[in-house]
This record gives sequence, structure tokens and C-alpha cells, in this order.
Amino acid sequence: MKLGGLVKFTLIDFPGCPAAIVFTQGCNFRCRYCHNPELVYPHLFQESVPEEEVMSFLKRRQGTLDGVVISGGEPTLQADLVRFMAGIKALGYKTKLDTNGTRPDVLKELIDKKLVDFIAMDLKAPIAKYAAITGVETNENIIHQSIDLIRQSGLSYQFRTTYDKEVLTDEDIAAVSLAVNGKNYKVQECLPVAKEKAALKVMHKEL
Repeated sequence: MKLGGLVKFTLIDFPGCPAAIVFTQGCNFRCRYCHNPELVYPHLFQESVPEEEVMSFLKRRQGTLDGVVISGGEPTLQADLVRFMAGIKALGYKTKLDTNGTRPDVLKELIDKKLVDFIAMDLKAPIAKYAAITGVETNENIIHQSIDLIRQSGLSYQFRTTYDKEVLTDEDIAAVSLAVNGKNYKVQECLPVAKEKAALKVMHKEL
């Protein structure tokens, strides 16, 4: 596992569950407003956090923490994700996965093997505008596969969109909400400071 960071305690990232957050390195999107460019752009990667260090911390926190959030970057790109989450579940933790939904095959395996308890999927935009947000072309069928898998999983879940008003409109948000019947859907404000931070980090590295 390529791990880019560890937040040792959160009460807000896993609803109803005191948790730690593990961040993975690498992403297949290049979102305009990315909050964590150091986890997305390879030339900004810092030294990986050893997996053994993370697992050792989680063993020490058994009985104190209830859950672990696996975020990124995009965790489903990690070849060892299933094994890693199995190890976390073996310690008795509930798990939450943050994903962009581009690997429905991985989602299905995690669901089938009962390795995930909560899934949060980012819906970037109506599919016609995905490229404007993510910087890459996206297969519409793959996104819909992930939506259907999550909705039919029987697990707790959330869909969410970051509202970048430079690209998206109220009508776009309404269209995304309609795609999931408005259920378990959250709109997040796009913070200009985060967007500027991402741009500055990339520019600084390229200079």
C-alpha cells in the first residue's frame, strides 16, 4: 500500500463513529479544486507512511477508536486495498471508503467480502461535465455501475458533490441529485482557498 498520511482521530469523517483516517497516494482524476494535491500528483508525493506503522497504531487504539476511513487520492487504485482492509477488519474496526467510483470491480469485491461498512462516493458533475472538473474523460457506464452497486449494497452510503460555481450550475446540481433520487446526497462548498492551494503547489513544483 502506498500511504500518504494518517489522521489519528476524527469525529466528523465517519458518521457516528470515532475513527482514524488513512490516506492513499495516487489518483486517476485531476480535479480543479483538489484539497490534497500532494496525494494526487506524483511529483508532489512525500515519503510514504509505512503500512506497518499504521497497523501498529490501529492495534494500540483498539477499544478506543471504532472505525477507519480509507481516503485519498483514490484508494481503489491500490493493488493491495482488499488485503489492507481485510487486515483492518480483522482488528475489529468498522471501515469507510471514500471513492470516485471509477473502479466498480473493486467496490464489488469489497462489498462481497464484507470488508466495508460505509461508502462515500464523489459525484463530480453531470457526466457531460466530468472532464471539465476532473481533467480526464470518464466512462459513463462505470460511474453508473458504481452508483448502482452502492445503492443496492445494503450498506450505509453517501453521494456528494463539490459545488464549483466556476463550472457547475444549480441545474447541474439538480441533475446529479436526480440521478441518485436525492437520497443520501450532500452538496459541499468549493473552497477558493483549497483551489488556490492546489494550483500553487503544482506551479511551485513545476518552476
